[in-house]
Amino acid sequence: MRHPRTGAASASKPVAIFATLFLVAAAAWGGLALWYGLPHPPAAFAAGAWAGLGMLAVAGIWRKPAPPHGRRLAVACSVAALLMVAWWQSIVPSHGRDWADDVSRLLESEVHGDRVTLRNVRNFDWQSETRYTPRWETRQYDLGQLETADLVLSYWMGPHIAHTLVSFGFADGRRLVFSVEIRKERHEAFSALGGFFRQFEEVLIAADERDIVRTRSNARHEQVYLYRLRATRPQLRAVFLAYLQKAAQLHDTPAFYNTLTSNCTTVIFDLARQIAPGLPLDYRLLASGHFAEYAYDQGVLTPGYPYTVLQQRGYINPRALANDAGDRRDFSRAIRVGVPGVPEREVKRPAMP
Repeated sequence: MRHPRTGAASASKPVAIFATLFLVAAAAWGGLALWYGLPHPPAAFAAGAWAGLGMLAVAGIWRKPAPPHGRRLAVACSVAALLMVAWWQSIVPSHGRDWADDVSRLLESEVHGDRVTLRNVRNFDWQSETRYTPRWETRQYDLGQLETADLVLSYWMGPHIAHTLVSFGFADGRRLVFSVEIRKERHEAFSALGGFFRQFEEVLIAADERDIVRTRSNARHEQVYLYRLRATRPQLRAVFLAYLQKAAQLHDTPAFYNTLTSNCTTVIFDLARQIAPGLPLDYRLLASGHFAEYAYDQGVLTPGYPYTVLQQRGYINPRALANDAGDRRDFSRAIRVGVPGVPEREVKRPAMP
């Protein structure tokens, strides 16, 4: 006689567990979104109220018999959820903010056959992380002279997280680096957690190596590694142009940076998949500090060396720091001395201004 009631109770328990997990996740996500999205101190009050409402809903699920105010609580949760969704959708990316100097301009490009003109190429002179001489340049490149590409990883938060960049080399010795970064406002600092909650816009920077690599190795004292990529000239050209297309998209339509789905590593992966659609998904696309290992496993780093040797010889900091006292035009050559896959003629090539 009691079996039907027992069956009903056992059937409702998994539903209650699922609802609890959903409410806890929603409370945590909403609380963090409000914390990062609203000005303080109202953010603390709003985040606390949202999380508290979620915990009351969880308690209501497990309380037997159901509380007398359960219907009012359900209405309150529904209204709060609708307001949260409306507020979240109201947060839109913009180009019209007071940007930090190093991300204040957007890359613009014109392509006519092999001739590429780039405006707003960054070439700052960094004396320290906070002291610098701004310099934005217009440059022209010949895609027919595009010869090489290097993967650069800069570690700033332990061994599992790195910023990834791609540096393209031309026959005349010039190099250009592309980097997808957060577009900070003047008062902002990077937050990996805030990057989940529409705190930053996304920007694609094209820069000289003496700027974007040197500032990491010499000014910020991050740990920087460089690996030569295996790619044909048509592949190099395709990826180079894909970066320009990405920059044009961001120029015309601002977008949010996302720590998980739209960051420096996932963009490189998306661009590479345009050339090799079969590239597999991998956890190392999220744990960006291991992205070079992923590239090694896909056969796109210099062959004939164990990965540990590529990593050891690709560590550029000692060479970068030693070059600081010399002619900075030699920076790109100095950091490549001894890197597997880089021919001797490349590191002896006369430096270009």
